[in-house]
Amino acid sequence: MTTAQFDCQYCTASLLGKKYVLKDDNPYCVSCYDRIFSNRCEECKEPIESDSKDLCYKGRHWHEGCFKCTKCNHSLVEKPFAAKDERLLCTECYSNECSSKCFHCKRTIMPGSRKMEFKGNYWHETCFVCEYCRLPIGTKPLISKESGHYCVPCFEKVFAHYCNFCKKVITSGGITFRDQLWHKECFLCSGCRKELCEETFMSRDDYPFCLDCYNHLYAKKCAGCFKPITGLGDVKFICFQDRQWHSECFNCGKCSVSLVGEGFLTQNEKIFCRKCGSRVDTSI
Repeated sequence: MTTAQFDCQYCTASLLGKKYVLKDDNPYCVSCYDRIFSNRCEECKEPIESDSKDLCYKGRHWHEGCFKCTKCNHSLVEKPFAAKDERLLCTECYSNECSSKCFHCKRTIMPGSRKMEFKGNYWHETCFVCEYCRLPIGTKPLISKESGHYCVPCFEKVFAHYCNFCKKVITSGGITFRDQLWHKECFLCSGCRKELCEETFMSRDDYPFCLDCYNHLYAKKCAGCFKPITGLGDVKFICFQDRQWHSECFNCGKCSVSLVGEGFLTQNEKIFCRKCGSRVDTSI
């Protein structure tokens, strides 16, 4: 480029002895360059002139003095920052505004630090501890109660009940019988060993039995129909000497009239109403 050709590419003014800026190998006077090529500051909307530092983030530009946190107004030059909804925030303001708060200590969980989540709440890793031993639970199994969260060993030590059959911890549910606890799957008929958790059952000498086993082993038999007398529900029965009857089976052996609440006579193993009994040789 000759001296005669050393002119501003835009306004053609001579650049000899003057400051200039090269753009695509073409010289421009400072005034033309700033007017044509300068970026506008995102904050003050003024051009960022060639003699000023242009700070760029994701296609947006700022003067060095305008590059500040939009909340606390502290400079972000050469400092870590974050963006939210097009706003630039220093790490402290971003944490206070956007980061989760620890459910225990109520302080901000700083970005990049490990946090624990449980049932929609967040904790610092060091705040999420067993209520009993005070050691961090981390990702280990836990059991939650109104009083706090417990690691499994501490929960078993403080709260757990033990199955009367297998002697292992009952963590949920269970069945109570004779003031003792069973797992549902451990509460079995003492005869046939089937599960009784959803069955009607009877007991004998503090042992549970399903109805079939109880009737087979222990239930009295009706002297009328010879079926077991269970005593369940609204079943009523009559006892006389060493014999029992369902109330609906306690009938005269001849005319079949009900003898419930009535006087009756017996002959050997039979029972009769007074009318029928008087016609046969009877003994009271």
